[in-house]
Formats: sequence, C-alpha cells, structure tokens
Amino acid sequence: MEKRILGRTNFEISVIGFGGIPIQRVDESMAMELISRAYENGINFIDTARGYNQSERLIGQALELIGREKFYLATKSMKRDYNGVLEELDISLSELKTSYIDLFQFHNVRTFEELDFILSDNGALKAIKEARERGIVKEIGITSHSPEILSKAIGTGEFSTIQCPYNPVELQAEELFEKAKKMNIGVIVMKPLAGGAIRNGELALRFIINNPNITVVIPGMDSLEQVNTNASVGINRRELTEEEKNILFEEANSLGSEFCRRCGYCLPCPQGIDIPTQFLMEGYFTRYNLQEWAKTRYDAMEKRAVHCIECGKCESKCPYNLPIRKMLKRVVATLG
Repeated sequence: MEKRILGRTNFEISVIGFGGIPIQRVDESMAMELISRAYENGINFIDTARGYNQSERLIGQALELIGREKFYLATKSMKRDYNGVLEELDISLSELKTSYIDLFQFHNVRTFEELDFILSDNGALKAIKEARERGIVKEIGITSHSPEILSKAIGTGEFSTIQCPYNPVELQAEELFEKAKKMNIGVIVMKPLAGGAIRNGELALRFIINNPNITVVIPGMDSLEQVNTNASVGINRRELTEEEKNILFEEANSLGSEFCRRCGYCLPCPQGIDIPTQFLMEGYFTRYNLQEWAKTRYDAMEKRAVHCIECGKCESKCPYNLPIRKMLKRVVATLG
C-alpha cells in the first residue's frame, strides 16, 4: 500500500483510508472483519464522526481487539462551542475505546459565520487546542463542502488538515489542494464516488490518488469485497489510460450538476421520506437501465417523493444547496 505524509502532522498514512459512514449498517462481527481486512491490505487510516450513528462504537470494539495502535484514527464533531465540543470529544473517546484521537476535525463547516464562531474565545477550537495540550488530541483538522471556507480556514494557521469532496464530477477544490500542499497541510478527500452516483469506483479512486496534492481518499466500505477492491487501487497505483478517462468522464458528465451525493444531511424529513433513496431509485431507473427493479422498490416504500409537502427543511440543510423540492418533483414524474 502506498503511504503519504499527512501534511505537517507527519502521520505516514495509506493513500486509501477507511471511510466510516457505511460501517453503521453492519453488525459487530462484520465490522471486525472489515477493519481486520483493511489492516491486512495496508490501510492504516480510519475516518469516522460523532454523527455517524453506530460507527464510532463499532470501530472502537474492533480496534480494541485488533489493536488501536495499528491505525491513525480521525473523528469529527458538528459542535461549534467550547462546552459542546468537549462533551462530544468525551463521547468519542468512550465509543472508540481510546485515550486519544490522532486527528480531531470540525465537521461540515457550512458558513463563514460558523468558522468565525469556532475560532472565537467561546468557540470549539479553544477547547480542542487545550485537549491537544493534554495529549488527548494529537492534531486538528476541518471539513467542509466549500473550498472557499477551507481556504480561509487554512489561512488562519490553526489546522493541520482539510477534508473536502473531490471526484470526477466535483473538481472545484483542485486549486485549494494546491494551496494546501504548499502550506504543508494534509488533504483528505471525501465523497470520492459522489455519494455513490459514480459507478466506476475503481477508475474514480485511481483518478483521485494520481493527484499529487492529495494525501488520502476515504471511500466508505461495508463489504469485504469493497475493502479488497479499494485497497488494490493503492497497492497497485497506475495512471488512467485515455480510454479509461473517457469512460469515467462520460459518466461524470451524464450526472449534470443537480444530483444527490447521499450525504444524508437533508434528513430527517418531517414526512418520513428517505430523500437520498428517492434519487437513488431515480438514478437506477434513468441511468442504469433498471426500470422494473427501481420501480418495484420505489413503490414498496411507505413514504415516497409524492408525499413531499414542500416545507423546504431539507434544502436548508443540504451542503450542496440542491433544489431538493424540484428534484423530488422530477422523481414523481419519473416513478410516480
């Protein structure tokens, strides 16, 4: 497995990391197998978050048996205030069954106002810097879907790493990554498959890690096959051929700009609609020639796009500012 230095942290980490969102869908036994297989394949970086439901707990149980010291462990919090972030840090330490976090990140910072509050005297950064002084946190990072916010953040000199979406559809952070590299700040790539919208996963991962400004990409994994396939990209890194580039970018271009990355920030819907799944079924129907399969599963849902009352709460939470209400109407037109 190829290793790269995570900016000024000096952590030598695998270019393919373990994204912790999907592990919440498996049981304890499978979680153990997934993380064991990741280690066997040379993966030594795990990224999770306080907001990923069971993810921290399952990872903690696995690491307790496999060995905490075998991985660099990163987690995240959405709390912006001093006391709130300390409460979440304590929970993370307990769930992950560890005495320290290698990389603690401020999760999904969406506005400049949020960033300013984190940096303020009553903000979360002060608390985490104090935790770093006590050895509970080793390094501090920040995540956002906005390159502009991350650019301002690294200009403060307070953060060792950034985490941002990057894939063949979302290329807007490339200049940010160049800037981070020059400043010796580690670059962590999330959403490498655009939330599952990109089917050619191997090609997408190869495209990403061939960018020299990127340290690690963290695809989510909930099957042993995914672990093996993703790890192989970092074990046998090679450039994309022209034919492979054409295949990958033809798929990316077919998605357009209004597509769901399945991050789940729009949830819960007051009407009980699983919003990302509506768009997933629409994609299967319109892009992947699985009309009957998609329609059957869509019809089986108790709450569907047709039940949207257009309250707009989902749109206020979407980090991509998607017109979700309009997109749900499109699902209704396609699937009923």
